[in-house]
Amino acid sequence: MISRVSRATRPHAAAAGFTLLEMMIVLVIIGLATLLIGLGRTPLSPTTEGRAAAQTISGALRAARSEAVMTDRPVYFVLDTAQRSYRWGQRAPQPLSPNLAVAMLTSTDQQIAVQVGRIRFDPDGGSTGGRIAIAGGGRVWQVGIDWISGRVSVVEKKP
Repeated sequence: MISRVSRATRPHAAAAGFTLLEMMIVLVIIGLATLLIGLGRTPLSPTTEGRAAAQTISGALRAARSEAVMTDRPVYFVLDTAQRSYRWGQRAPQPLSPNLAVAMLTSTDQQIAVQVGRIRFDPDGGSTGGRIAIAGGGRVWQVGIDWISGRVSVVEKKP
């Protein structure tokens, strides 16, 4: 014989589980807390932005060099300090933070306009060479491109 146990005989049965309303209230509270934490977050410091920009640009330069070697054709890295952007090959321009000062040193034959310069990477791995300086938060990062080997290096300089 099967015996039935009613809720009245189980005192903890009414307290077990959550109602849909309770779950929705908890989810709303978690969502609001997440939103408040996200809004209260401080923006990146200029020093952090500068370091990140130097690493990003050096990565793009290395990718341009690799593309030139793999495709066996010259690839250009173009930096536009007026528009605060860079690109290489056929890629879309990538923006740079307005909080940073950016300058480029390259040969005069690689100067496209007053504030636009480029670095050419050749299929043999060499390049036209140059240097990109990124300043932010009282620090300066210099991204150097060796003209013989096309090697890219990043050095932090303290003014």
